[in-house]
Amino acid sequence: MFRAVTLHRMLKLAAAPIALGVLSACGGGGGGGVGVADGGIRGTGSSVGPVSGFGSVFVNGVKFETDGRVSSDDGIEREDQLQEGMILRIEGEWRVDGRGNAESVEYDDTFRGRVDNLIQTPDADGMVESVQFTIYEQTVVADQQTVFKDIALETLADGAFVRISGWREPDPDGRYRASHIGLMTQDETNVEIEGRIDEGSLQLNLNQFSINGQSVSYTDSAFAGSLTEADLADLLLVEAEGTISNGVLIAREIDEGETRRYRRGFGDDIEFSGPVSTDYNASDRSFHINGLIVFVDDNTEFDDGLSASDLTAGMLIQVEGDFQDNGSVLAEEIEAREGNASVDGVLDVNTLNFNDQTFRVGGVLVQLTPRTIITDDDSDLRLKLADLNGSYQVEVEGIERQSGSGVTLEAVKIERNEEDTTPASPRKYELEGQLSDIEDSFYTILGVRIDISLVDFDDGERSSIESAFSQGASVSLEIDYVESPPGVYVADEIELESED
Repeated sequence: MFRAVTLHRMLKLAAAPIALGVLSACGGGGGGGVGVADGGIRGTGSSVGPVSGFGSVFVNGVKFETDGRVSSDDGIEREDQLQEGMILRIEGEWRVDGRGNAESVEYDDTFRGRVDNLIQTPDADGMVESVQFTIYEQTVVADQQTVFKDIALETLADGAFVRISGWREPDPDGRYRASHIGLMTQDETNVEIEGRIDEGSLQLNLNQFSINGQSVSYTDSAFAGSLTEADLADLLLVEAEGTISNGVLIAREIDEGETRRYRRGFGDDIEFSGPVSTDYNASDRSFHINGLIVFVDDNTEFDDGLSASDLTAGMLIQVEGDFQDNGSVLAEEIEAREGNASVDGVLDVNTLNFNDQTFRVGGVLVQLTPRTIITDDDSDLRLKLADLNGSYQVEVEGIERQSGSGVTLEAVKIERNEEDTTPASPRKYELEGQLSDIEDSFYTILGVRIDISLVDFDDGERSSIESAFSQGASVSLEIDYVESPPGVYVADEIELESED
């Protein structure tokens, strides 16, 4: 029996929807990095972004050769201690073939500590879609594109002691967005927080201040980095590491916050990812991100239909550009890194293509890139495309791409689950994406033609969808469907996605 369709009356009249997600990279997949026209060295300077694959280190789509050492005061000294999703700063050079050489690799936790006040947000099927929680008064959000280690989005709960690598969002309350969350052994003598010094809380004579309500005390020896006590000021972004005692963070180290990741290095080139801090300003052709001012000009290349006007606060992007004399960055290329589509199900039989770095799930063509992360909560292995060879249930979050050859789902994150032992047909799938075609009783989404004739629509709901589509509205649907017989897809349930 096919279930009744549930529809939310929210039609999108803009471009493809943007869902929260975490920038990702390659789990050993193929493909190149950001393309340029000529050969040789593409950049010399700094590359800042989540690590995405190993056998060397993949960051921002580039495979960097390293000496195996990592500079960090957070207990990570070697490359083999890194995990996918951890945000690295690499000094080095990168080439047009997607390879590079790292002179240094730096890592620093954004937070370390106990989870409190966790709130789950479910999707229409009751599955956890995102969570929000605090780490010593600092608010963190995570979703399906966050990379988890030894814990999962669904099982994260109050009391868990975790390390977090993330970005500060353009939020008045100083919210952070998690790229990586890893479970740790509880140790409140080794915690870390980041945020702005609360206005009016700084008392230099008492060696104390607060960050979003969390009291911090320190001694003169806490300033071992580039920051000094004289630099402390209201609203300054800082990090503090130390011990929690009677609710107070007694800091043994205080330093600049995450913006130091994006400092100018030994070269003028920089590539980085993060959420846009301010909407694009058309008058001076600029926007803010990660503490930097980024300008665009007529030579700036925008990825796959993206335009400057699409750059709104909170949108996750990747920027490649050059530092200018005044410390700003002139962008050469800007790419969207937000996930806006997904598919869940068992890999289609005999579709794993190592040459093209593709496979299919429920008819959807999934494309891996050097930014694709492959994870498995039940495995400590660093996974590659070959590790998907089997009847694995996978969840793919990604970006819908259009090309001359059709539609692909560019994978941002692939989560491998258990192998599926059910008969090959019928198998159940779920996808989310933009409605691209309607023909009689068939909807096409993510390149898959799906028969909707057995869906029990509420009165007028089907005509509402089709009328909006015919008027040029961007309609995002979530469809549960089956494959029966092989190669024929039939919808079970359809839900019109609401805009966040």
